Amino acid sequence: MSTNSDQTDKTGQIDKKTILVAVTDIFFYTKVRDALAPQGYRLEKARAQQDIAEKAAATGPAVVLLDMNDQAIDAFQALQMLKNDPRFKAIPVLAYANHEEVDTWNRAKTLGVTKIVSRNEFSSRTRELVDELVTPGVKGKT
Repeated sequence: MSTNSDQTDKTGQIDKKTILVAVTDIFFYTKVRDALAPQGYRLEKARAQQDIAEKAAATGPAVVLLDMNDQAIDAFQALQMLKNDPRFKAIPVLAYANHEEVDTWNRAKTLGVTKIVSRNEFSSRTRELVDELVTPGVKGKT
């Protein structure tokens, strides 16, 4: 896999439209789908911990979305795996967490999250946040 910001799938093609969504909360998954599908993004859902590595390897996503407060997926373990595996290290990770959980935010940053925002910001700006990571240089609220 290349070391630049472009991700490639197993055919070697750059895929800037597949988003790996490791969010099991149906409300937030629906918000993600409703925000991104009309823009041409394809969503690949990780329903369990092991799905993250398997689907990241199979799809070469442009971005991975993580809910740091997810009850079914250990987002810290997922983030650590993504950032320690050379195949996935360059994939940007957009995470969200409750704004008052300072320890969660700090730990995510230490593990290498690309961007972490509050649940409210994620909910209201999903498309813009993803666009910022898919297309470097896109200006938006950070």
